Amino acid sequence: MAAKKTSIAKMSFEDALEELESIVRDLESGSSKLDESIDSYERGAALQKHCEEKLRSAQTRIDKISLGRDGQPVITPADIETS
Repeated sequence: MAAKKTSIAKMSFEDALEELESIVRDLESGSSKLDESIDSYERGAALQKHCEEKLRSAQTRIDKISLGRDGQPVITPADIETS
């Protein structure tokens, strides 16, 4: 798989998610050998972490716009839920 050669750190969210979904499908099919499945699982875990970090980063960039007491727009950082 050519995508495995791609450094996860350089992947976009969309590319990482697409590869993660492909890995999940392959693992669910049960068609891979044990060693291949373990390698895929490890890469999938790294892809999941990368996607979560990308989402967290995007969430911190989102601003919430509301009206202040004077009726003017006020931009404040969005509320961030962490788990």
